[in-house]
Amino acid sequence: MKTETMHGKSPTPPQEKIKQLKNLFPEVFTEDKVDWEKLQATLGEAINFSHERYILNWAGKSEAFRELRTPSTQTLIPEQKESVHFNTTQNVFIEGENLEVLKVLRKSYFGKVKMIYIDPPYNTGNDSFVYNDQFAETKESYQKRIGDKDENGYMTTAGSFLKNSKENGQYHSNWLNMIYPRLFLAKNLLQEDGVIFVSIDDHEVHNLRLVMNEIFGEENFVGVFLWQRKKGGGNDSMHIATEHEYIYVYAKSKMHLEQWFVKHDENYLKRYSLKDEKGAFFWDTLQRMGLNNPIQYAVEAPDGTKIEGQWTRSEKRFYEDLKKGEIRFLKLSSGTWSVQFKQYLNGGKKPRSMLEYSLVGVNADGRKDIERLGLNPKVFSNPKPQKLLNWLLKLCTDSNDLILDFFAGSATTAHAVMDLNQEDGGNRRYICVQMPETCDEKSEAYQAGFRTIADIAKERIRRAAQKIQEKENKKAPLDLGFKVFKLAHSNFKQWQQFTSQNPDELTRQMQLHINPITPEATAENMIYELLLKSGKPLNSTIVDKHDYYIVNDNELILILHKINQEIVHTVIKENPAKVITLDNLFQKNDQLKTNTALQMKDANIEFKTI
Repeated sequence: MKTETMHGKSPTPPQEKIKQLKNLFPEVFTEDKVDWEKLQATLGEAINFSHERYILNWAGKSEAFRELRTPSTQTLIPEQKESVHFNTTQNVFIEGENLEVLKVLRKSYFGKVKMIYIDPPYNTGNDSFVYNDQFAETKESYQKRIGDKDENGYMTTAGSFLKNSKENGQYHSNWLNMIYPRLFLAKNLLQEDGVIFVSIDDHEVHNLRLVMNEIFGEENFVGVFLWQRKKGGGNDSMHIATEHEYIYVYAKSKMHLEQWFVKHDENYLKRYSLKDEKGAFFWDTLQRMGLNNPIQYAVEAPDGTKIEGQWTRSEKRFYEDLKKGEIRFLKLSSGTWSVQFKQYLNGGKKPRSMLEYSLVGVNADGRKDIERLGLNPKVFSNPKPQKLLNWLLKLCTDSNDLILDFFAGSATTAHAVMDLNQEDGGNRRYICVQMPETCDEKSEAYQAGFRTIADIAKERIRRAAQKIQEKENKKAPLDLGFKVFKLAHSNFKQWQQFTSQNPDELTRQMQLHINPITPEATAENMIYELLLKSGKPLNSTIVDKHDYYIVNDNELILILHKINQEIVHTVIKENPAKVITLDNLFQKNDQLKTNTALQMKDANIEFKTI
């Protein structure tokens, strides 16, 4: 018997009519709103659909596209106290709203990421995620809303996380507005042979495919894995037990993507017991009955018998293989002939088409992964199993590749990267991004002392690293550290668009920018912001020379404290490619500034002031 939720309100007459209309013509509804053109067409009226073409469209798409094109005024500031081996590690963990983080990373990591894995919100009707649903609001108010924090510095749920209820009039559109700009920006970070994996379930799998076709190109669709996330069960389903999820796979450019193979299991390999100069093989039957597109011709057995049949190879290929000794005739006890060919082993590997729980684990294994680290498995709901990420990493990454996860959750990706490096001696690096979403005060996570999801992720990485360290057997030490960065406002004052007619207001704003540095800025924070603005990675080497900072063996020199002719001469002797300094350090000494610029130009050094 079908049941409906009681909410204590009687439906209005228009609501009743709409319900009746939906029962009669479900095809004319989009997100519970009537598409009047579709209704007219359904009723048989002649109509030309406006802008008729094959396209994915939704409410707010233009705003989502405009948002991803808007440059970020945010930066990343280092948190050394929360990091592990900050000065030596190549791994990065970032706390912050991931759309802004992706914008901040765009210049420094353009085309440098080999693999992206994300497990975004599935839009089940119960999960919360960030999206700009107030399309009329300004950029400033949106950034204020996503940056709202409480008195302890934690991001507030009310300011950042909105529950996308199924009763919402733009239920699917809101999810698309959230995922579209993030995927668009993520694509730019991939190498030409890079690949992205996206986990999803039935709620938005149809929209995800269309969105990714639009962003990555339908020609770069690699495939979709079915992952069985449960061992039986499914009692929560009304009709068909839902025991699987999907993992969509797209390449940046499939033409640059190498083939993926995984090893056959041992039982399968036993049949390849024979060997010749081409490798291991077994004799397989060439004749196949019931083929959809049968190849039919007659062959002659050694005793002159004509054998008619349906064959797996063309007649031309048959005689070529016969000449090479790769075809044989075997007389059976029944007196008939069996035509056989050498089936060679393809390097001991084959492509995979499905993820079975026996191969990569189930959701319950993800909870066990956390429990094995000494954490309460209830601190994070439905973490992906480490085996799953390990399996995906083996498919497409090499030992020195960079992996990105910008919906990091409990940091399964970071755990899997470290574990695989321990297993095969690799030096893979990761960047994990996680919003500092506050934990509910009634949750197991909060009771365990965690205030945000990001805190859970960082603690998991620390504990996983400790476990891996205990079993390490590499000759060279593993990189088990990570640098923590947090999304923050820029260290440099942002010029506000001047709209006032009052000249005093313009004068006041210009005076504010005489010193472009914000009161909260520190030298360390400015260094990392300037690295990002210069396209340098967060794990760049930085050498403090007291009067200036050398980045990546003279790729860049930063002068942030003071400047004089002696410092200029010393910096030029370092022979850097580029020098950046603060304009206010010249203290209105135009002669020193002009001479510095000329000397840098004569030394073929790019010079810039901020």
